[in-house]
Amino acid sequence: MGLVDALVLASSSVSFLGAVAVLLVTYIMSSTFFSLKKDRKEPPGPRPLPLLGNLPQLDLGRMYFSLVELSKKYGSVFTVYLGPKKVVVLAGYKTVKEAFVNHAEEFGERQKIRLLHEFNKGNGVVWANGDSWKEMRRFVIRSLKDFGMGKSLCEDKIIEESHHLVGEIEKFKVSGEAFDTTQTLSFAVANIICSMVYGSRFEYDDPEFASLVDRMMIYHNLLATSSAQVYSLCPSIGKWFPNTKEFFKVFSAIMTFNSELFCHLKETLNPQKCRGFVDAFLVQKQHLEESGITNSHFHSENLMMTVIQLFAGGTDSTSSTLRWSLLLMAKYPKIQDQVREELLRVIGGHEVQLEDRKKLPFTNAVLHEIQRLANVVPLALPHKTSRDVTFQGYFIEKGTTVFPLLGSVLHDESEWENPHSFYPAHFLDRDGNFVKPDAFMPFSAGRRVCIGENLAKMELFIFFTTLLQRFRFTPPPGVSEEELDLTPHVGLSFDPSAHKLCAVSVL
Repeated sequence: MGLVDALVLASSSVSFLGAVAVLLVTYIMSSTFFSLKKDRKEPPGPRPLPLLGNLPQLDLGRMYFSLVELSKKYGSVFTVYLGPKKVVVLAGYKTVKEAFVNHAEEFGERQKIRLLHEFNKGNGVVWANGDSWKEMRRFVIRSLKDFGMGKSLCEDKIIEESHHLVGEIEKFKVSGEAFDTTQTLSFAVANIICSMVYGSRFEYDDPEFASLVDRMMIYHNLLATSSAQVYSLCPSIGKWFPNTKEFFKVFSAIMTFNSELFCHLKETLNPQKCRGFVDAFLVQKQHLEESGITNSHFHSENLMMTVIQLFAGGTDSTSSTLRWSLLLMAKYPKIQDQVREELLRVIGGHEVQLEDRKKLPFTNAVLHEIQRLANVVPLALPHKTSRDVTFQGYFIEKGTTVFPLLGSVLHDESEWENPHSFYPAHFLDRDGNFVKPDAFMPFSAGRRVCIGENLAKMELFIFFTTLLQRFRFTPPPGVSEEELDLTPHVGLSFDPSAHKLCAVSVL
């Protein structure tokens, strides 16, 4: 058996530590030891080993938890080494806010993930930097607003989709069957992105749509595996791992789906009546080409990567938060009853509108507390310093990778009364009015704040209230509320562990 075959076989059975041993052999010929600069004060951290850095001290499958533990010893700004790669970690509300708001420019660049970079090459809106990022971000925000984000048009789309979602859950209610909420909620959320990006929604039983959503889930799961970490450290070895091969296959399939859809949209394009973001992009690209501008950022690669990133970012975290919302309502039936009582008293059987949010303080508080406790994106996407910066007395060099621990903000013990408990009173004043503490930052902050924040807020409110109006969610028969497990499935995001719920109609 050759070395490559041995590595492929070993990757399916050995721990990541074994893979690191392989990296040690690979790097021994080409890497140097860490250079420690004595003349400037850099963030503290655990002493790194040559070549391995702090990898033996970290659980790469549970990176966030490892970094939180290190922050307890080394403070809110500290350094770790992933192999030879230096990373500065930011923990806690005050530190993350100071970096992303007060030093937005210095901490505002995006660090690439090598496995994704093989496809995006710095294109799109999430992983780009410089002029391309600025222009794409402006265009995406303007286009999404044109197609309803934050407006009644988008609200109407979400309300319409909520009717389809209710219809799907009704099927399980009629049979009395406990069901897994994952696919149904993912389809509903994905359809909102589809309607804004492609200009149309899909039926839930459309096999191509189901395949796209499924591939996006696989894409997220594979990106969080140890194979992706190995690839970032040593692509020549990581590329042979089965999970890496599967990632390339899945991402290529997602690109193929979009390419075919783009061709259809281009053939039926009417510049006077854009159906969604893709149409608007194609019209702008065509306009620039007709004007003789050939070096613009409006090219096919930017379109492809922007659409994939919008779909990935707009589906996973919102659908996961909705799954947490129903699980927590089943876990805490008294709170669910309070939400339903407020909805019945204020809304009755009428359709929920966004303008109702200010009249539903308890419901709004519960929804915010779900986002806080669920902590769906505990480790924000990596940033990179755009220039040398002195931060909280420490020197951080230009180009340094920065990991912001958003979960440490949402669970900051100095900011929240009961940081690790489900406690909606975090968002209510003494008179029962809704308040939002500054430390509520699930969408990050500064230059890289989530581009779809307003859309996500609209979806969460309308989907959540519509479902609670029509159903009461309970554990499956034979399972008590106490037995519902709130331990997250740890991946690129914190999703609920596998579970099923029952939906009981209340209308």
